[in-house]
Amino acid sequence: MKIVICGAGQVGYGIAESLAAEQNDVTVIDTSPTLIAGIRETIDARGIVGHGAFPSVLAEAGAGEADMLIAVTLHDEVNMVACQVAHSLFNVPTKIARIRSQAYLQPGHNPLFSADSLPIDVVISPELEVAQMVLRRIALPGALDTVRFSDEAIALLAIECREDCPILNTPLGQLSELFPDLGATVVGIMRDDAIFIPNSVDQLYPADLAYVVVEQIRVRRTLTLFGHEEPDVGRIVIAGGGNVGVAVARAMEKQKLASKLRIIEADRSRALQIADELKKTIVLHGSALDPLILEEAEIREADLLVALTNDDQVNLLSSAMAKRLGARSNMTLLNSRTFQQLAKSIGVDAVISPKSVTISRILQHVRRGRIRAVHSVQNGLAEVIEVEALETSPLVGKPLRELDLPDGMRIGAVSRNGVFMRPNAQTRIRAKDRVVIFVQAGAVRQVEQFFRVSLEFF
Repeated sequence: MKIVICGAGQVGYGIAESLAAEQNDVTVIDTSPTLIAGIRETIDARGIVGHGAFPSVLAEAGAGEADMLIAVTLHDEVNMVACQVAHSLFNVPTKIARIRSQAYLQPGHNPLFSADSLPIDVVISPELEVAQMVLRRIALPGALDTVRFSDEAIALLAIECREDCPILNTPLGQLSELFPDLGATVVGIMRDDAIFIPNSVDQLYPADLAYVVVEQIRVRRTLTLFGHEEPDVGRIVIAGGGNVGVAVARAMEKQKLASKLRIIEADRSRALQIADELKKTIVLHGSALDPLILEEAEIREADLLVALTNDDQVNLLSSAMAKRLGARSNMTLLNSRTFQQLAKSIGVDAVISPKSVTISRILQHVRRGRIRAVHSVQNGLAEVIEVEALETSPLVGKPLRELDLPDGMRIGAVSRNGVFMRPNAQTRIRAKDRVVIFVQAGAVRQVEQFFRVSLEFF
């Protein structure tokens, strides 16, 4: 596939890195010579210095032969115009744009991105995507990551294995015997900064991060099995009243959960604005790094501090400070991979990566055909993909034990007519089944080739 990416920032770089590794023909455009030099030196992709919305630059990037344009510059207007030019002059089939300003995304403005107006096929709002992730994690204390598949019938959980985890040092194959009705499969394990797909004799050890695919109705029981029985979150303090923080507060107000919610916002005019907008949330003006402001927000009684400012350092330090002042747990938005690696050592419980959220949404549309969802894991070390099986698939009809499945993948669940199935050696996939697969990054291309006919990755 030939793909043109406008924007070589963190998101653009991450997308280019993922797609180039899968042997796609990738060209990246950016006005920064430094960022383009980084692309050329580290990724098997072309780099062009220029303005992503200029016709001449898009022509040089090969937009006339491109299958897709992905516009993820820092400026919404550049992204929108790039898609318009790609459509009008180069007839690019698929245009994806990152739109951050909520002014463009109001419900009544939907016709703006139609084929007759601004021809953008997929609009991605990182702020709204991150807000949804925050809300999912608030709803499931004990899981460091959670994503839902198959119309929310199936969940992926990232669960930290602590010293008191009841199933440590137990072969995973025995879990099915001990808990036959659990409906959960450990599909991946993160250990010592590396991720691998376990087999039936592998065991979990303290500090492992287990990725578990489970039936949605058994999520709580699965967390309990892993030793996580954290109470539901009550008092919440949000550091940062930007688009993400306000989206979270607004959703909590709709769910009537905002009676014990506080927002700390450093900018006075912004604090006044959101105080008027939010009806049941207490808004405090000040710095989340100020212990007096944190005390005013009743941080000692807080179940959770969520750091959502636009500054990684503020998020990291305010989370650590809140924990020291008595907050039970914290959740931190971090863009920098370096800070993400540092987070756990200074007391951060859960990290949210806007880049990973955005890349996951884009990959869902890059992998064409019967792809229902894609979730990037650990900055691209692995992916969880939901696909729909077709009648012609070699996957259909045979027991899984008879299939020569590629290494580096594990089928975590099957949904048939909305009914969850935990796969085993005797399971037979049928046409129209939805299949949730955990795939290591190095095996994605191989898995795509294996499912090329059946699941229409291409």
